[in-house]
Amino acid sequence: MYFDFAELDPKERCKLLVSTITPRPIAWVVSQDAQGVLNAAPFSFFNAFAGDPPVVGIGVGSHKSGRPKDTRVNIQQTNQFVVNLVSESNASAMNVTAIEFDYGVNELEQASLTTLASTHIKPPRIAESPVAFECELLQIVELGPSSGLILGRVLAMHIRDDMLIDANKHYVDTPKLKLIGRMHGAGWYAKTSDLFQMDRIPVDQWTSEHGG
Repeated sequence: MYFDFAELDPKERCKLLVSTITPRPIAWVVSQDAQGVLNAAPFSFFNAFAGDPPVVGIGVGSHKSGRPKDTRVNIQQTNQFVVNLVSESNASAMNVTAIEFDYGVNELEQASLTTLASTHIKPPRIAESPVAFECELLQIVELGPSSGLILGRVLAMHIRDDMLIDANKHYVDTPKLKLIGRMHGAGWYAKTSDLFQMDRIPVDQWTSEHGG
């Protein structure tokens, strides 16, 4: 089936994208406004975009009324935010923070979450999350009237001690993180516990086996 996006409305285009680009990692973003009021919200248009400099990107849309989401407003005010990752044990709390509360409501309190102080920035990280990235705003790329791509430079990273194999060698026990990803439709998620390994093929091995 062929879909010409020029002939589809935004909801239909988004439906096709999120139904096929799966699973998507979840950025559980903690930010605060200029007065220090905290906000937490999950975003699944998220990934790492560079290693040097270390950059993460989050696609943030707008509310139905066209008002920018609280996360974007806060980041524009302070240039700081924390990206926490979501594990299986955090799923229910993350879902609470996805509720569209009024501006100024602390989602962390609503979800009974606790916080730990960040090292370089003012917004705290979520204590229950196994991984957190302290970020400063690098750039907001406007993608249209209702969405933008927030690019953040990672200043520091926190990983729970029991999730490390060898801290000196920076070996992380990734399967032990038990992270979840966003899937298709409303309310569908995936676990990252079903893994398989496939090594990359060296070019000299391929040419020796297949010629050319």
